[in-house]
Amino acid sequence: MRIESIEVHAFTLPTDGPDGVEQDGTLHWDSTTMVLVRAHGEGRSGIGYTYADASTAAFIESELAPMARGGDLMSPAKLNHAMFAAIRNAGRPGVGAMAVSAVDIALWDLKAHVLGLPLTALLPACHDAVPVYGSGGFTNYPHTRLAAQLGGWVAQGIPRVKLKTSRDPAADPARLQVAREAIGHATELFTDANGALTPKQARYWAQRFSEEWGVRWFEEPVTSADLTGLRDVREHGPPGLDVAAGEYAFVPRDFLNLLQPRAVDCLQADVTRCGGITGVLTASGLATGHQIDLSAHCAPAVSAHAFCAVERLRHLEYFHDHVRFESLAFDGTLSPEDGVLRPDPARAGLGLTVKWADLEPYRVHSPGKAV
Repeated sequence: MRIESIEVHAFTLPTDGPDGVEQDGTLHWDSTTMVLVRAHGEGRSGIGYTYADASTAAFIESELAPMARGGDLMSPAKLNHAMFAAIRNAGRPGVGAMAVSAVDIALWDLKAHVLGLPLTALLPACHDAVPVYGSGGFTNYPHTRLAAQLGGWVAQGIPRVKLKTSRDPAADPARLQVAREAIGHATELFTDANGALTPKQARYWAQRFSEEWGVRWFEEPVTSADLTGLRDVREHGPPGLDVAAGEYAFVPRDFLNLLQPRAVDCLQADVTRCGGITGVLTASGLATGHQIDLSAHCAPAVSAHAFCAVERLRHLEYFHDHVRFESLAFDGTLSPEDGVLRPDPARAGLGLTVKWADLEPYRVHSPGKAV
């Protein structure tokens, strides 16, 4: 059974933040772009995607689609390794890995559809559901919106939430107090600095976050490129607060750099960046071998399925921007129930159907042609 064709689309959705902008500790943005891949074979189609610049669509068309066509439909992992090998000189980390991720997801989804099985039935699934945490709380949200968003997740039964911090550290105490009052004391509170702090600053804020607001998770307190700094914060921070990073791990070596010697308490992986489903399976093995939990970074419509196969599963980031985009793009997305996302065993593959008419106003790339 062979892959007959690969088609690539891209869509850009404006944010719904204040004045059309969202901010974290180190970046601001006014839109999010989804690069969507469809793989065809045996009269069936599979979909995959990544959140990346629209130029990634052209990269897939020029570098990956020609070699995937005619490949063995039943062997997505084999094709994954071939794609990574083929882009050695074009560049593996970054756009290259995200491009491979989107194709890999589509190939796994296609295989599941050809076999008439849910994706989790093809994977070494250890779980039938994935716990989630609500994520958003952008640094430019007014206090009223911050409280409404975080409190809304708690009202949905999600027992843990995260807000962005550290763009203006002086403003964070008031924001954290608003957050804690909105969610109560039974809900876990997480923070994400997006690499905005120095190690010395991060150690100071880690102590305050933990002692004053009961923060349990401090994501990228320093840039994830500063492995020594991450390890310093982890080793000298309060015992009840976990340091996390890994969302920018593109290849296995990136995960190993965080694990040897250990720079994080919990590792993260993004299925749309680290090589797709195949990449998550590799990251899971590394995490298990190092006796550390793995948490899913964003893209819940895929992550909910892929991370059922993660033995040392911690949770999944139910990220505002991606939830909004995926709800627009697909029928069949999952909603949290009792704090988890539970893939439907009655639906083949990822259980998703593209809503083309709803996406069309946001198109920035058509197959073979940038808009």
